[in-house]
Amino acid sequence: METTQDLQEITQAEHPQEQPQVTQEIDEAVERLRCPVEALLFIASESLTIKQIAKLTHASEMEIAATLQRVEADYADRGIVLREVAGGYRFSSAPAARDVVEAYLLPPKSSLSTPALETLAIVAYMQPVTKSEIESIRGVASDSVVSTLLDRNLVAEAGRKDVVGRPMLYKTTPEFLESFGLRSLDDLPPMELEAGQPLELDLLTSNITANVPEQTEETADEPVAGEPVAEEMPQPQEEAPQEEA
Repeated sequence: METTQDLQEITQAEHPQEQPQVTQEIDEAVERLRCPVEALLFIASESLTIKQIAKLTHASEMEIAATLQRVEADYADRGIVLREVAGGYRFSSAPAARDVVEAYLLPPKSSLSTPALETLAIVAYMQPVTKSEIESIRGVASDSVVSTLLDRNLVAEAGRKDVVGRPMLYKTTPEFLESFGLRSLDDLPPMELEAGQPLELDLLTSNITANVPEQTEETADEPVAGEPVAEEMPQPQEEAPQEEA
């Protein structure tokens, strides 16, 4: 995706002799577009790309890029800021206001459980991935946490794997990127594993726990049927028993 800076550099390279005139035209367009662009960013429920905004406002992508840069500067020190996330732009509460916003929006003791974080990390790093592949890594059944992540729109179905039984594949969603403040999956923390080292997903989840979207706690997963679990195995956290259907 081309950013506002990329578009400005392209224009400067293509029109070096006309730079003063181009700059004046861009400035005039910014004054005309700032109001409608701010309105679109305010009402949008998801990130908007430069191309989308340009189409809606009947403006060029360069004009929208310059307008976004002006809006970002205008809101830099306010309670609302312009952020580039999930391949587009949207208004968001400022990091400095995080505590008061969370106090208003979030119920007490609301967070993703350890099983949910583990499952989300597996999907994020291995997508597309099947439920059986998730369970083979975690060692426990993951039906409940996968269902909950689907309900919260953090993961989504991604077709079926071309193997016997054609199991469902899962991937992360744009809402996952927005929740964790990522522009794309390339911004995920790298997995630093040595040769022969087992995949310790609790290390992966610790990298993203700080920005986890706050939600109500999950119930514990049930062990995979027929698979023994050692009694001395330490549990990551105490989970409430899963309710029967």
